[in-house]
Amino acid sequence: MKKALFLALALSAGSSLAAPFVLPAAWMAENPSQAKAGGEVRTYSLSDYKTLNPFTSSEADSLPTLMASVGLFTQDPSTDKFIPYMADAMPVVSNNNKRFVIKIRQGMKFSDGQAITADDFITTFKIHTDDKVGSNSYDSYFINGKPITLKKLDNYTLQFDFPQASASAYSRMGGLTPWPDHVFGPVYKSKGAEGIKAMWSVSANPSTIVSPGPWVISSYQAGQRAVLKKNTYFGEWAKDGAGKPLPYLDTMSIRLLKDLNAGLAAYLAGQTDTFAASKADDLAQIKRAIDGGNLKANLVPNVSPNATSSWIVFNWNKSGDVAKQKIFRDVRFRQAMSHIANRQAMIQLALGGLGSEVYTGVYPVFKNYQFDSTPKYKYDLAAATKLLAQMGFSKKNAQGYLTNSAGQVLEFNMATNAGNTVREQLGRIFTDEAKKVGVKVNFTPIDFNNLVDQLNSKGANRPFDAILLGLSGGDNIWPYGSNVVPCGGNLHSFNVPSDGKCLTPQESLMTKLYFQGDQTLDDDARRKIGEQLSKAEAQNQGFIYLVGTNYHVTYSSRLGGEYKRNLWDAYNQARPYAHLTTYIK
Repeated sequence: MKKALFLALALSAGSSLAAPFVLPAAWMAENPSQAKAGGEVRTYSLSDYKTLNPFTSSEADSLPTLMASVGLFTQDPSTDKFIPYMADAMPVVSNNNKRFVIKIRQGMKFSDGQAITADDFITTFKIHTDDKVGSNSYDSYFINGKPITLKKLDNYTLQFDFPQASASAYSRMGGLTPWPDHVFGPVYKSKGAEGIKAMWSVSANPSTIVSPGPWVISSYQAGQRAVLKKNTYFGEWAKDGAGKPLPYLDTMSIRLLKDLNAGLAAYLAGQTDTFAASKADDLAQIKRAIDGGNLKANLVPNVSPNATSSWIVFNWNKSGDVAKQKIFRDVRFRQAMSHIANRQAMIQLALGGLGSEVYTGVYPVFKNYQFDSTPKYKYDLAAATKLLAQMGFSKKNAQGYLTNSAGQVLEFNMATNAGNTVREQLGRIFTDEAKKVGVKVNFTPIDFNNLVDQLNSKGANRPFDAILLGLSGGDNIWPYGSNVVPCGGNLHSFNVPSDGKCLTPQESLMTKLYFQGDQTLDDDARRKIGEQLSKAEAQNQGFIYLVGTNYHVTYSSRLGGEYKRNLWDAYNQARPYAHLTTYIK
């Protein structure tokens, strides 16, 4: 993602307030002068939140992310170019695009009124890059095993040094959200990583939580509701195009619901203002409610392919069950599982025909990185049967399941997060197809936080067979996850040994291509490397990618604050994240 130059004269400290960040009015559907202050937006989540700790959360839309999705840079949705956000200006770049000197915007404050300075970025960076903490951001600050370094030049100036040029440089730097040094720093110095991990559980007193972003926790009731309140200090430096402070709203309330059906019911009843529809039936119910005058809402189906996809991952680190470990490590088995996945049935039955087949980790919305040359192990039960026979599973027992010469039944457990009715249906379709070829799948939806703990485990004997889940996040510059593709990545979920080493030549190739592409600043040349990487990733089948939903937008008519319609897609979304510009009409 980015570039450079150099300058020492820009390093002197200053004390005057910098100009605020102004969110361009040209991005917005309506003139910001129409936006009203105050009010509440009502959303939902399908599970209890796991933590308020920004260093230990790894889930999309976690409470720390909702409170403070801010960083040094942000992307212009109309151009994809990075622009200063918490930075006061674009950086001074030098040393062949490896050094970035950044002035921090002055006048920014945390929710407790303390100034945001270079010390907050430095402490945050130190904690994220301490492997004992286990931060999901850890991999963002290492390139090919070499650390990115960050140092303070003065109270409002930072210097990043990269070990090599990186197309993702602005994304990596821009993703560094500063958390308060005056809160985390003393604990880290006295108790280290264990002290940090023990902080800010969901049972923490909200008055002790400090946010640099637009929101801060107000209350949390497990199984019931989370309430975020506006950080009034945020609006002192973040304004709309009319000069008004952001966010407009006073409150964001989040109902904690048991499943997507409950989410849809709450939306249709007018109890929530948004709903993430993914199925045709959901869209039909919403449209009927709107047409019948029972729901005052906007509905725009099929805006774009989505920026997420579902997959199944098999655990290669099962020293406690060597027989299963051998099976999961066999690429023929994983290719057979891809052949078993009836993606068209998943799209028709689980998504109502609104979705797309997926064969790599690049989300369908990133069309520039979809390649015809990517191998596709499509639905083909005969091909699956042939591959499993090559592994020695050619005979069936009395129950119809495949066995090998040692009498081992081809069987595994698979879990997904309970309450996500789409994933539950995907899992059932896969299980039924597997049975047709004699593979026994014990499919069980379980608590989301339990599932994440299993997936994030490390070592030689991790506690699961297979997990059906999905990822989101990433960017459109180099859309391969830094924590997913390279060996040692926190979400390289099929193989996470304690030492982070690759197990197979294919993994080593993927790792090499990932970093080769990341250091390639020319867009066309980087895309060619991406084509090789997608091929290697598909051949490896570390993740068995299944289907991607379409991105549909629906929201209550009482809400304003969307982007212009031509900017909508699954990557940009329909409005700035976390209801930054949402207002009540």
